[in-house]
Order: sequence, then structure tokens, then C-alpha cells
Amino acid sequence: MADKMALPLLLPNPPPSSKPFFPNHHQTQNASQPPPLPPPPPPPPPPITPILHELLSSPQTQHPSYPRSRTRIGRSRDSNRGKPWSHHRLSSQGQHILDSLINSPFDSSKLDEQLHSLVELHRDEFGSSLDSLSLDVLGIVKGLAFYKKFELAVSVFEWFRNRDDCSYILSGSVVSVVISTLGKMGRVSSAASLFRSLHKDGFNLDVYAYTSLITACASNGRYMEAVSVFKKMEEQGCKPTLITYNVVLNVYGKMGTPWHKIKAIVEGMKSAGIAPDSYTYNTLITCCRRGSLYVEAAEVFEEMKAAGFAPDKVTYNALLDVYGKSRRTKEAMEVLKDMELNGFSPSIVSYNSLISAYARDGLLEEAMALKSQMVERGIKPDVFTYTTLFSGYEKAGKDEAAMRVFEEMRGSGCKPNICTFNALIKMHGNRGKFTEMMNVLEEINACKCTPDIVTWNTLLAVFGQNGMDSEVSGVFREMKRAGFVPERDTFNTLISAYSRCGSFDQAVEVYKSMQEAGITPDLSSYNAVLAALARGGLWEQSEKILAEMKNGRCKPNELTYSSLLHAYANGKEMERLHILAEEIYSAVIEPHAVVLKTLVLVFSKSDLLLETEHAFLELRKKGFSPDITTLNAMLSIYGRRQMVSKASEILRFMNEMGYTPSLTTYNSVMYMYSRSQDFEKSETFLREIMEKGIKPDIISYNTVIFAYCRNGRMRDASRIFSEMGASGISPDVITYNTFVASYAADSLFVEAIDVVRYMIKHGCKPNQNTYNSIVDWYCKHNRQDEGKKFVDNLRELDPHIATGEDSRLLDRIRNKWS
Repeated sequence: MADKMALPLLLPNPPPSSKPFFPNHHQTQNASQPPPLPPPPPPPPPPITPILHELLSSPQTQHPSYPRSRTRIGRSRDSNRGKPWSHHRLSSQGQHILDSLINSPFDSSKLDEQLHSLVELHRDEFGSSLDSLSLDVLGIVKGLAFYKKFELAVSVFEWFRNRDDCSYILSGSVVSVVISTLGKMGRVSSAASLFRSLHKDGFNLDVYAYTSLITACASNGRYMEAVSVFKKMEEQGCKPTLITYNVVLNVYGKMGTPWHKIKAIVEGMKSAGIAPDSYTYNTLITCCRRGSLYVEAAEVFEEMKAAGFAPDKVTYNALLDVYGKSRRTKEAMEVLKDMELNGFSPSIVSYNSLISAYARDGLLEEAMALKSQMVERGIKPDVFTYTTLFSGYEKAGKDEAAMRVFEEMRGSGCKPNICTFNALIKMHGNRGKFTEMMNVLEEINACKCTPDIVTWNTLLAVFGQNGMDSEVSGVFREMKRAGFVPERDTFNTLISAYSRCGSFDQAVEVYKSMQEAGITPDLSSYNAVLAALARGGLWEQSEKILAEMKNGRCKPNELTYSSLLHAYANGKEMERLHILAEEIYSAVIEPHAVVLKTLVLVFSKSDLLLETEHAFLELRKKGFSPDITTLNAMLSIYGRRQMVSKASEILRFMNEMGYTPSLTTYNSVMYMYSRSQDFEKSETFLREIMEKGIKPDIISYNTVIFAYCRNGRMRDASRIFSEMGASGISPDVITYNTFVASYAADSLFVEAIDVVRYMIKHGCKPNQNTYNSIVDWYCKHNRQDEGKKFVDNLRELDPHIATGEDSRLLDRIRNKWS
């Protein structure tokens, strides 16, 4: 498995195509002698729209560049921004045509007539000079784009493009505007096709055309293609501008590109003599969000100030967001104070980032206090505020409080969005309340919300959490059928989901598919794989991956160390577990809330009482609130050790603090009582589960069956067995072994063997414990000879027993009971 899971985080960039970028083409026109104005062309044909990869795999040759006067791209330099459109270079006839085109409705059949009149006017007034006509075309196309008349803008461009003299009329600026316009229309493939076709026709395409195409890809979420265009641009010797770099850095941030790769882009930019601006620095801080790179974000912030740029509201909100995602509440509050000292009032974005930081850390009272503070300042909570709080309570296991937030949101007139519904799906799904979960899906349709990629990822995670691997595969198929393209988070979720179901081979296949899709693994990818390894107790492979991460590829976070702790615990590597725990307590590794909670979990499942209590005390000493999972771990170890008073303290605390008991909570309590004199309470809690709409699992039923079998109440045990089957849960080997052991203990060997016969008939294979119980009880009742006879005839009962099993049982009788 270690070899299969080798994870080079920085996958090599896609190799350049074996074909040149653009097809060879020789321009036949004399560049020095523009032709006379010809008759108007026929109406333009419909645009050709091949997919973008054709652009990236077709040949290219270099062409001489012709300097042109141009207007700098970018709304920040646009003198018309926020004003009615005006273009000082438009002729009166050009302005007249623009006015007629933007007046709705415009009869598109008259476009040919309008543009022909413009050409005739310039022929009459300026003769063979095309400069004034070129300026009018630029002004008209830009004006139409400004008024969002995108189709008309493209049609005007295509009309002039079909003229023989198009290379003298259509400037590089017009091309940039049209590519940007196609991007805003979502027609990225058309933009790519146009770009390629123009170069094939000998048209000079400059840095602004490239930048417009990169922006078009990026704004439509086609990040891999945006990066590919950027790389081709550099290969062709076209030097990026500051705007190009800023767009590419933003793309890298959204792709979750490793930080050292982003830094390489910035260094290349500086080496080319291009100094970062405030937008660059703000983008770099935002890039730190995905990997929780709060140290790197702080360094960028200081460099920005040293470079003479004053942080603005965008800077502060971006920094707050990074600290929020990194669960650095103290630093986030310091940023808020600095923001206010510098004259920037916190906005809804600022408060949402802070609330997110506190909610993620389980500091829900502080998060609610921030909501109250923003209301006092006249800032109304929005859907993101409420959804963040809802998710915080859900994660803590406080479902009632979560639903109160949801009802408050609706009561305030704030409509839930798809993020809210996704949080509801997660809550109900994680609690096994699939009926309620399906109701949420129906409500999404009723509210005319559209499920997004997160909706699908949430469903994958929910079914994975519940070990429903066939449902995971089914949801993934439906997701692709619905037209959603799996992205990094989808692959990460699938790796986690399949590993939770014990399907490690499928998890590996998903990782391979991720690589084949050209998606670079990020911190979340590493953590998903580490979690998969941890479930299998593969600590050696986990250590190798951690070493790879530390080797400059990806900075480990609290989830990384959490998985390593689980790997040690599941691999029974107690010495390493204790060493890592000491590094956490001594702050060699930051004692983050997540890591401390994990220590409670791993020590509890390792049945180390003192260590569990120590970890829980450290969590409380640091001021962190336990969540439902942590409290369940405490309840579990107290229950296993029959420490009823301690378990009752935990239950009281949960009730007083508003925690919603989960199925795990109930199973722990049922286990405790099943081994006590109050064993009947196990069934009482089983009924309580059902009354609350929680579906019992195989553990729930097995616990109650054990309680009755242990106390000789076989009819009650059989009754629960029948209920389990009726609920759709198939008995497992533990269920049957409980009956076998109980019957054998009461010398009811015929009945015990009948259970074995029944389980084989119903497809459940007996294990060693099944037969150990029978032969051990034969011996305990001083009936060794009958035990030997049972073993001699075992192959008649179970023709598929493992080779040597009968010899093993005979040795057991001889060595243990002689």
C-alpha cells in the first residue's frame, strides 16, 4: 500500500504538446500598402467553437509584430467606469451607430446596413486611411460590451473580420475586448477558437489578447486551461504584464497550488522587472487561505507594507479569512483592531471571517457574541453568518442549537442558500437520519436552488461516513451524469469515503484517477490519504508521507498530525503514540484543539484510561470546548470499565451544555448497561433511539442481544434478532457468536450447532471464535470427548472450514483443557 500511495505533491506540469502551438501560415498581403476599401462583405457565418485543447495542441510560427497605439486593459484605468459610455475617439457617425445599437430593441437584420454606412463614411472622409475606422470599431465594440450587448459586440467584430482588410481595421485592443466578451458570455471554447484562427490568419496577437484569454478561462472556472495558456504564452516569448501575473496568481490560489510554486511565479515576475502592486499582495494573501498558511500570509502582509503599499479593506478581510480558516482566533482579533485603527470599519465580510474562526475552533459562545456585536453596529447578519454558526453547532453535536440558528435565519427574512442546505444534509446524514436528509433535497428543489459540487461532495462524505460504499459509487455516477466534473475536493472526499468503508483499493484508484485528471494534490489530498492509511493502522507509510510533506512540498497541519495519531493507535504502536503525545503537550507540535481532541479519541479506543483523562484535562486547560465526538470517547472508556458515576457525569454535562446525543453516545451507554445488573436498560435506550428518529445500527442490536443472552433471556434475544432483520440490518458473525456462546454456556449444544448451521445457510461464515466457544464450553462442562467428536465431524457441518482448523481445535482441547 505504501508504494501505491506514494504522493509526490508537486506533480510535474503537463508536458508540452508534441505539435507546435499554431499551424504554419504565411501572410500574403503586403503589410506596407493597405488595400483600398472593398465592397461590404456578406453577413458573417456563425462562429466556430472547437474546444480549447485544440488551441493548446496546434502549431505556431513567429510573426513580426506591428506596433499599435492601444488603450490599457483594466476597469481601474477606464475613464468611463461608473459613467454613461463615452469614447473620445469615436466619430460622430460612430457614436450615432453605437447609440442605435444599444437602443433596445435593435433589429439585427439592419446591422449590415449600419456598418456599411460607417465604412462608406470613412471612405468618403478619409480615403484609404483605416486608422479612424479602426478607432470607431474599437469604440463601438467596447461600448457594446460596456452595455452588456455581448452578442452584438461579437457580431460587429465578425462583420469586420470577414473583410479582406480586417488586419488593418481590427486592432489588438478590439481582439482583447472580444475575447473578454466571449468569456463573460461563458463561451470560452469560442474565445479559444477565435484566438487560434486569428493567429492562423496572420493576425498579431499580443500580451493583452493572451491575458484576456487567460482571464476568460479563469472566470469560467477552467483553471487548468488558464495555466496552460499562460505557459504557452511564455513559450512563445510573449512577456506577461502585471495584470497577467495577477490573474495567474489568482488562478493558482483557486487551484490550491503549493505555496513554493506560487512564490516561483512571483520571483519570476520580479526578475522580469515587474514590481507587485497592492492587488498582487492581496491576491497572495488570499492564496494562503486554502493551505491555512497564516505564517506566509503574515509575511506577505509585512512585505506589502515595506514596499510602500497601505493595506486596504480587501487586504484586512483577506488576512482575516486566512486566520479564520487557520483557526487563529487571537491573531484574527489583532487584525480586526489594526483594521479599525487604520480607519477601516469592519464589514459583514470581516465579521463573517471572525465568526468562522471561532466556530471552527468550537468557541461558539464567542462566535455568537460577535454576531451580537455586529448587529449592535448596524450590520445585519447574512446567509453566510447564519450558515457558519449552524455548521459550528452541527460539528459540535449541538443539533438543537443549530436548528435554532436556522429558524432565526428564516425568521429574520434571510433565505437559506445552497451552502445552508448542504450543512443540513451533512447534519442529518451524519446522524443517520436519511429520511430528513432526503426532505432537505426536496426542499432544495422547492426553493429553486441548484445543487452544486459541494452538495454532491457532501452526499459522498455522508455515505462514506456511514460505510455505505455502494451508495458512494452510485452518487458519484449520478454526479457525473448530472454534468458535474469531479474536482480536487471531490477526489479528496472519495478517497476519504472509500477508506471509511474499508475499500482501500478503491481509494487508491481514486487517487490515480485524480493524477490522470491532471489535478495536483494539495494539503487536503495528503490529509485524505493519511486518514485512509490511519484507518488501516499503516503508520510506517504515514510517516513516509509526513516526511515528504515536511520536505518542502506541503506544510502539515493539525489534521495531518491527527491522522498520524490514529495510525499509531490503530497500528498498536503505543510507544510512538506516547512520544507524539508528549511533543504535543510540550508544544513542539502546536497543541491545537483538533490534535488534543484526537488524543482523547486515540487513548480512549486504546483503552488507556489515565492517558485519556490527561488529554481531556489538557483540552479543557487550553480553553477549548469538547465536541460530541470527544465526549463520546470519554463516555465510551467509562462505559467499558463500568464507571457508571463518571459516565453519568459526562451525560449530565452533555445535557446541560446542549449537546445532541448521537448514535455513538447511545451505543456507549447501551454497552455499559449490557454488562451491568441493569441490563434491561439497554433495550430502553434502543427504544429511545428509535423514538428520536435515529436508525439503530448493527452495534446497537448486537449490544442488546448480548445483554439478554448474557442473562439467559434467550427469547428476548431472539425477539431483538427478529427486529433487527425486519429493520433491514443483516446479522454479522458477532451476532451469531453471541447466541452460540450463550447456548453452549447453558449446555444447549444442539441449539448452538443449529445456530452455526443457520448462519452458514444465510451466508455468514463462522470464524475461529465461533468454534472456540463450542469446544471451550464442552471442556468447561467436562465433556471433552464430546468436544473432540464435534471437531471430528466439523467438516460435515461446515465443508468450507479452513485447512488445519480441525487440528487447531483439537490442539486447543488438548493444551488448554487437559
